[in-house]
Amino acid sequence: MPRTLTAYPDVRTENPPPLWTVDDVAAYLGVPTGTLYQWSSRGIGPRTRKVGRHLRYRPQDVEAWLDGRERGGAA
Repeated sequence: MPRTLTAYPDVRTENPPPLWTVDDVAAYLGVPTGTLYQWSSRGIGPRTRKVGRHLRYRPQDVEAWLDGRERGGAA
């Protein structure tokens, strides 16, 4: 079960935020984990880090990627 996602402080603080797992990001974005693995391999999703053989995400990278995908729409 993914942990509750909250806003995190700046990473330059003494206690940087924990890295998110693929499951965490999938739950946050509402997409299947397989989609995240595909995006990562194609270089089109949120920025990832490899920790051993595992993908990890910095929360602020996911937010920045998501903010960059905004589209204008009718109000």
